[in-house]
This record gives sequence, C-alpha cells and structure tokens, in this order.
Amino acid sequence: MAMPTLLDIAKANGRDGVADLISETSKAVPEVTMGFARTIKGLNYKTLVRTGLPTVGFRNANEGAAATKGTYENRLVETYIFNPRWTCDKAVADASEDGAAGYIAMEASAIMEAAFQWLGAQFFYGTSNDSKGFPGLLAAVDTTNMVYDATGSTSNTGSSVWAVKFGPKDVAWVYGLNGQLSLSDPSEAPYYDGTNYFTAYWQELLAYPGLQVGNTRCIGQIKNLTEQTNKMLTDAMVYELLAKFPVGGPPDVLFMNRRSLKQLRASRTATNATGVPAPLPTEVGGIPIAVTDSILSTEAIA
Repeated sequence: MAMPTLLDIAKANGRDGVADLISETSKAVPEVTMGFARTIKGLNYKTLVRTGLPTVGFRNANEGAAATKGTYENRLVETYIFNPRWTCDKAVADASEDGAAGYIAMEASAIMEAAFQWLGAQFFYGTSNDSKGFPGLLAAVDTTNMVYDATGSTSNTGSSVWAVKFGPKDVAWVYGLNGQLSLSDPSEAPYYDGTNYFTAYWQELLAYPGLQVGNTRCIGQIKNLTEQTNKMLTDAMVYELLAKFPVGGPPDVLFMNRRSLKQLRASRTATNATGVPAPLPTEVGGIPIAVTDSILSTEAIA
C-alpha cells in the first residue's frame, strides 16, 4: 500500500498558505454531478423495458384482424460496492505543520476528488475502466441504430462524443442503500508493514453507485474521432447523431473532451467578414455541450 513519507509532509509544510492547495490532478467530471439521480432502498431493482410495439393497421369490412402485442423484457439495474480508503503513518501525519487534522483533511479531499474522477470514467467505459463496477454507456449503446462512425483509423487515438438524455425512464445515476455516500471519521489502527506494526490513521469512503440506461434511444455515440483529416468532430457529425434520436426525445447534453471541442470550433467558419475566430462552441442544435476529462483521446478504434 502506498504511504505518505516525510518528504510528502515537508512538501505540504512548504506550501503557500494563501494559495493553499493547488492541484494539478483536478479534472472536470460533469457527468457525475449533473443529470437525474435516484436512490433505492436495496442494492438492485428490475425495470420493465418495452422492446417492440404491437402491429396495428386497418382492416376491410367483414374481415378480422390478427391480435398482436408488444414485447417486453426485464432488465436488472445493480449498484456496486465503492469503498476506497487511505492510510498514513500517524507519526508522519502528526509531523505536519498543520497537525494531523490538517493532513487528514487534505487526504480526505484527495480521495473524494479521485472518487468522482473514477465514477466519471466508469460512466462512459464501465467494466473496461473497472471490471468490479457497473456497466457504462459503452456496454449499453445500441450499436446498430444509435452510433455514428467518424471512421478514424489511427490506432489508440480515438475518442467519442456521447449524447445523453437523463430522466427516470432514461439515463439515471442510482445510489443503493438509500443513497449512502459517506466518508468515515478518521481513525487510528495498527498497521502491519509485513514485518512489524505501527500506528496509522485511516479513513474510507463508502457508496453503492450504479447506472440505469432505461432504453435504447436515450444514448448515442460518435465513435472513432481522431486527428486525421476529415475524421475530426464537426457540426455535421453531431447532427447525424441527433437525427437518430426520436422526435420529442432529444438528448439533454453532449459530452465531449477538450480535443473534440477544439476540433468542433476549428470546423466552424469565422463569425464575420473581418475574420474574427469562431468562439468556443457551447451547443449544437440547441443541445448544450459539457466538456469532460473522463472521455479519452486514446480509445481503441472500434
């Protein structure tokens, strides 16, 4: 287990008290903080999904019509144990200039930030990000009807744009055990280094997150975006994706990373005859853009 050292404490003690903690690890994860979320009493539930409508039509006089019915299936939505923790040598933490309380607060902030980033990656990549967690959008998207292929081909330089509709019957964050999301009080405990014991501080986060994708028409993907000519994100590609959503059920948001946002801006013309550069895009077709660091620019070409 990685443990903080006296060097870490020395670095913490030497920080600027005005600037406080400046983190180079911060990432934008709007997919975690926005959109519909619900709690459940237990750890899972079944949702009924209509997969097909009954066949209907006119009939002639004195002629019967065949009875038909819709098709349905039950899908299980599950939540998973999310339980990261940190540990440090009590003597090392006590040596902090701000005392153990200051050091513990810094570590607590770090574990919460790391947790949000991990959930953000899980939202898109699911078990490809962490096989012990919930399936993400990548596993749920209808690859036949709800994916637009940008046809980029350079290995491991791909990226995606996701269009998502949130709601109780669409995409929803699900938190089990009545929405438990708690950070324990810091505690002292003996820690075994493999040979001997010493006293350590420790603290853990406990939550039961999951993800519901309620139907096949609430998410869409542009895949295989690269930096090759004609394989970068454009408004035309986004409109192709939006056209796949049902009338009356457009997505609420377009998730993309900074590279895709840069490509989209570059694809737009100057805003006037004097050549003022196109501004940074904030929406396409009235659908707002949310920039996230959780979507990679190193995806495999699929």
